Amino acid sequence: MNIAVFGGTGLIGSKVVEKLNAAGHEAVPHSLSTGVDVLTGEGLEKAVTGADVIVDLTNSPTFDEASPAFFRTSTEKLLAAAEKAGARHFVILSIVGVDQVPELDYYRAKALQEELLAAGPVPYSIVRATQFMEFVDAVLSWTTEGDTVRLPGTPVQVIAAEDVADAVASVAAGAPLGGIRNIAGPEVLPLDELGRVTLEARGDTRHTVVRDDDAGMFGVVRGDVLTGKDDARIAPTRYADWMAAHTR
Repeated sequence: MNIAVFGGTGLIGSKVVEKLNAAGHEAVPHSLSTGVDVLTGEGLEKAVTGADVIVDLTNSPTFDEASPAFFRTSTEKLLAAAEKAGARHFVILSIVGVDQVPELDYYRAKALQEELLAAGPVPYSIVRATQFMEFVDAVLSWTTEGDTVRLPGTPVQVIAAEDVADAVASVAAGAPLGGIRNIAGPEVLPLDELGRVTLEARGDTRHTVVRDDDAGMFGVVRGDVLTGKDDARIAPTRYADWMAAHTR
């Protein structure tokens, strides 16, 4: 199959392209760096020409109130181009529990993207993933003050980017789901405990993790909405193993 991967040079996109090509498909990465702009439409028509499948892994440059406009514009332009090109399948990557945290601008934006796709003219699939292991450092940095890291006890089920890419590539190569596939890591941990595990694995004794259920963007999340639940496909990579491979 010919597969156009937008955001195909990023963390997940580059891995998806590699996996699809290794499986015998013709996956082509598209991004600003390759001359394709999903907001202005520059290069879009050429990028989708001949594509059987569209995979949208683009992302808003910010997580704030500007993010809904990004996803509305980019999704509408991509859907229109995909329909015109005769694409048979449109895949996006979203977030587990995204429709249950309206307090977060970015989550509302991704929920909007899902709604636009589901109402659009092209058969679709939505892959919802839990939080990435690769983003744990950023989460810690958001609420670090001096030698103290303040984190809520929000349950999370982190997943490795490699496993996310496997799932996206598998869905892209298959028939449209016409719905959602949830994927999650193999372990559920409170976010503050995840912070402690991370610092301990690195031998970082400079910081202390304090539980603060109002700290950071995840402080507005209530309950276990960011975990995979019973319908989720569980990825194999455990956080301790991922840390061992990524800690020097």
